Amino acid sequence: MAALLDAVNRLLASGEHKHILSVIKGFRNGAVYGAKIRFPHALVMTFLFRNGSLKDKILAIFEATYTHSRNLALFVFAFKGLTSTLSWGESKSHQLHAFLSAFCAGFVIFGKYNKVNEQINLYLMSRVIYGLAKLFVQKKIVPEPKTNVFPWFAAIMWGLTLWLFEYQQACLQPSLVASMTYIYKDSEKWTSLRDFLLYNE
Repeated sequence: MAALLDAVNRLLASGEHKHILSVIKGFRNGAVYGAKIRFPHALVMTFLFRNGSLKDKILAIFEATYTHSRNLALFVFAFKGLTSTLSWGESKSHQLHAFLSAFCAGFVIFGKYNKVNEQINLYLMSRVIYGLAKLFVQKKIVPEPKTNVFPWFAAIMWGLTLWLFEYQQACLQPSLVASMTYIYKDSEKWTSLRDFLLYNE
């Protein structure tokens, strides 16, 4: 057994088969990261907002964690495998390789609708739009603002969010509606000091 372990360690340290080994390590890292991110989120959101038995809640937490972990692991595996294949025999990969590989893997893995995929895609959308805005300024496609635009960005986001919540609630993600209902609507209901300060009925 020690000889086998030494042989594996020598192979890993040699730098050979880096493309294949990085795909395997990427799968591992995607699975671990997905579980680390989703489990605490699912735990908190489930116990705060989900109804049902303790067994149902625990199953929901593990199902969401498994889905997030599996999908992220599969995505990394597919992305790294495709980029390695596209750049095979070339000295470097091209920017188009990253886009095409992620496009294909995203379509297959994150294109199937479920609540976890929806949340991940929405998270990425907000980060990508923000990142593209910065890129457009850096590349001088859009002129750099003369004043601080972050307060305007915050004002527009919050204005639209509360308008949608108050008047077009069906358009919002259910978890956001649940959070906002707790904050904005449940704060209008009470019958005594107990449910005014301690907890909601």
